[in-house]
Amino acid sequence: MTNKVPLSELTDRVKRFRARMDAETPDWELAAFFGRINQYYFTGTMQDGVLLVPRGGDPVFWVRRSFERALDESPFPDIRPMKSFRDAAAAGPATTTRKTIHLETELVPLALVQRFRKHFPCHEVASLDAQAARVRSVKSPYELAIMERCGAIHGRIMEENVPAMLREGMNEAEFACDLYSLMVRAGHQGTVRFGMFNVDIAVAQLGFGENSIYPTSFDGPGGCVGIGPAAPVLGSRDRKLQKGDLVFVDIGCAVDGYHTDKTMVYMFGRPLPDEVMAVHRRCVEIEHRLAGLLQPGAIPAEIHAATMKSLDPEFLRNFMGFGDRRANFLGHGVGLQIDEPPLLAEGFNEPLAAGMVLALEPKKGVPDVGMVGSENTYLVSPGGGRSITGNSPGLILV
Repeated sequence: MTNKVPLSELTDRVKRFRARMDAETPDWELAAFFGRINQYYFTGTMQDGVLLVPRGGDPVFWVRRSFERALDESPFPDIRPMKSFRDAAAAGPATTTRKTIHLETELVPLALVQRFRKHFPCHEVASLDAQAARVRSVKSPYELAIMERCGAIHGRIMEENVPAMLREGMNEAEFACDLYSLMVRAGHQGTVRFGMFNVDIAVAQLGFGENSIYPTSFDGPGGCVGIGPAAPVLGSRDRKLQKGDLVFVDIGCAVDGYHTDKTMVYMFGRPLPDEVMAVHRRCVEIEHRLAGLLQPGAIPAEIHAATMKSLDPEFLRNFMGFGDRRANFLGHGVGLQIDEPPLLAEGFNEPLAAGMVLALEPKKGVPDVGMVGSENTYLVSPGGGRSITGNSPGLILV
């Protein structure tokens, strides 16, 4: 298998996680990873099981299913089969009830925690979500190389291929299906992963015209009507592309687990009014200004605050959303999930570091037109952010 994660990568990741835990929670005893994204990050394989990282011993990945596949995919040093948590507990050293076990409290259901604690008793459960996320936020050269490949696919499809796909009379769902098929054939792994709870994205957030500002529960600037109330994803079967429509496409791409995020808008049939195009150009200017600030040592919250303060009240109306629906960030980390720390938002005060990757997405809703603006994925570097998903300003006339 040619795309195995190297052992040196896995070893370094566990080492950095331990160091983060030692620094922030020096009395930690045991970390238990149930989430398959973190399991993949630390072991190179996604299985039904639990990765146990004791403070004073070697980590073990206990796999219920599939043990054979885990061995085939991963060079992780210690992968063992189990039928239940009882097997994992019996193999460890005899111990009294632990004071605390750290696990992914943002992810793991209470029932699973209760089953686990029957065999790994502890007085309390604590979170390791922030520590794992911060470790993952700094990408290695190995990870960045994958993301560069992903970004090249992403940029080429959005900037070169999508315009030729748009045809009058097609509905949003048809467009979404065509776009998905093209992306998979080009190298997209076929699934995009989010950390947000209860998030469903079939292909992308996309819309023709005013559908791109339709209310949605998704925590982002854009909107989406979708198939209907039971499936507010993919795209409307009823809304058909017409001459004069704005086309909004906010889509993730992923290769070997790693994502990039990109948004582009298009004008179908004829140009949009000058004042709408001016709003779009200003969003692109904000993106470029933000990119210049993505340098090691910069504070995300300060970038966000300064940028928002620089915008006049009229432009802020419907900025990063529409009406009362506003996303409270200007950009977000990207990696094994689309929505990772850090965010360009209030409260994110840990400095940026080389190796971080962020998507910048200044957007603004325009009544009766839709969502304009742009999004690209950038690598943090001493000279400012470098886009890996292309450089088109968007608003391409089709």
